[in-house]
Amino acid sequence: MTDLSETYMDKSADVHEPKGRLARRWASTRHFRPVLLLLVCGFILLSVTQQYFFAEENLENLVTGVGVLWIIAIGMTFVVLTGGVDLSASAIATLCGLLFAKTLNGHVPGIVAVLIAMAAGGLVGGLVNGMLISRLRLSFFVVTLASMTAFTGLANLWTNTNSVSITNPIAADIAINKSAGVPNLIWIMIALLLIALYVQSRTYFGRDVYSVGGNQTAARLAGIRVPRVLTSVYAISAACSGLAGIVAAGQVGSATPVVDGTIPLQAIAAVLLGGTSLFGGAGGVGGTALGVLFIGLVQNGLSIAGVQSSWQDIVTGCILVVAVLGSQLGYATGTRRRLAAIVVRLRAGEA
Repeated sequence: MTDLSETYMDKSADVHEPKGRLARRWASTRHFRPVLLLLVCGFILLSVTQQYFFAEENLENLVTGVGVLWIIAIGMTFVVLTGGVDLSASAIATLCGLLFAKTLNGHVPGIVAVLIAMAAGGLVGGLVNGMLISRLRLSFFVVTLASMTAFTGLANLWTNTNSVSITNPIAADIAINKSAGVPNLIWIMIALLLIALYVQSRTYFGRDVYSVGGNQTAARLAGIRVPRVLTSVYAISAACSGLAGIVAAGQVGSATPVVDGTIPLQAIAAVLLGGTSLFGGAGGVGGTALGVLFIGLVQNGLSIAGVQSSWQDIVTGCILVVAVLGSQLGYATGTRRRLAAIVVRLRAGEA
């Protein structure tokens, strides 16, 4: 009979693959082909039915309009890859946006204010969400939901429910102004995606994230420090949320204590649409970027078609349901394949 340790080693064999090969294989294009097809079909449909869809201004608005969602979803991808979600992303973004505004108003240099806000977000996410989930093994749903509620209250208490205006030009430079004819926000989005792709596919940390999402027990037996990985992904998600809060504040010229609770759900929908499994271990940020663009395409198309914003919310909610359903069906299919492979190996061993 097969020894239990051998079984665990079979499950964790992939974690011993050379650096990057595992992540590249699990993040292959097959995971996001459906959303890529939907994105192409959507572009074709809107270009035929909407006269002004391909206008330069509209395309620019489409991309910059999902800038905040893009940044949060990129960070969320690392959390989902480990089998969790971060519902506190929008609340952390709000807190970091307020911190950014107040720091700027305190005559701190702009780049320093940006770094302080992002570092504070990462620290809060790592210490509060990451530590509670990884060290105390509390439910990620309960922890992040509680964090969202607590951070929302903290934002209101800190500002007495008043917005904080921003006069420093760095806010507009980040969120509105252009360089080389392209909005700086788009450059930021591209840079963040490239960094995330590198971390995901070319580093040992990226390999460990996939391994923890695939099987925490096997990853632990393979020598991976699972609590550290889990704490790190929640810190990454929170740091990205901090950057998103800075961008949101720069777009309107002020930081508001109002928390948009739909943003984390839209981010999760984008991640799942991009082919990342809700149960962890498969997918990647490349698919997430396509998922965000698809959601932005739907919202932009409905907007230029004159559809009410309420219907846009309904459609986005339906997209989330479809994304979760697709993730579950993919997980069930993968489970059946793994079980079939195990049965074949056991029968071969008996023979």
